[in-house]
Amino acid sequence: MASSQAFIRYFKEQLAASGAGEIYCRKMFGDYGVYCDGVFFALVCDDIFFVKITEAGKAILGENYSTGLAYSGAKTPMFKIDDFEDYDLMRQLIQATCAELIKKGKDKK
Repeated sequence: MASSQAFIRYFKEQLAASGAGEIYCRKMFGDYGVYCDGVFFALVCDDIFFVKITEAGKAILGENYSTGLAYSGAKTPMFKIDDFEDYDLMRQLIQATCAELIKKGKDKK
């Protein structure tokens, strides 16, 4: 089952309201990759929001997070975010995750 267009519209509205940055979704393999200011940081699969796991994300979420595989055959678990309507938390999580992903990308070069 793929994510519904209605869910994706609602999801993007909620993340945009967080003020984290420019949020957009790109269709990928029947579901969606999620970007903030050009940084790929998450997936929406079957109407579920998954964020790449980072140390910064763990610090922000504390012990209040669950993980899961975004799709069948995935090898890397991701944070499974059930409440993306907490704008302050989403802004912090998205910005910190993207900052760490950018830093990791620069460190590889």
